Amino acid sequence: MKKGNSSSLRKGRISEEGRIYLVTFSTAKRQKVFTDLYLARIVVNSLKFQAKRCDTLAYVVMPDHVHWLVQLNSTGLSTIVHSVKSYSAKAINTYTGSTGALWQNGFHDHALRDEEYLVDLARYVVSNPIRAGLASKVGDYSHWDAVWI
Repeated sequence: MKKGNSSSLRKGRISEEGRIYLVTFSTAKRQKVFTDLYLARIVVNSLKFQAKRCDTLAYVVMPDHVHWLVQLNSTGLSTIVHSVKSYSAKAINTYTGSTGALWQNGFHDHALRDEEYLVDLARYVVSNPIRAGLASKVGDYSHWDAVWI
């Protein structure tokens, strides 16, 4: 697979209604855009805006990427991720006066096969700031949520 070729990432990708996915997408050139509180909240609001299309189970907005644990309703995964990235990019570019790409092309997704470890996976997602040295406990980091915690 050629690096940066988002069409290669989409080959074989299917979206199943009711399926839970762990989705990761990154900023262009891994720029640490979301160290700015307001810009990070734009992304959080973009995720929350999808509530009619999917159920957000957990998320964390890191300085240069997003992890999102999501259960699909009737809308496809690619459509939902595109919507989040598009809305947030437009809002952030308007706020900052930027015109360039905010997000890398494509995204990584992993369909959960066994929901037995779902809560553990949600804890793993929201604990990313601790592992990255950005917080000493989950509650010290502002840009995360999970339905169980």
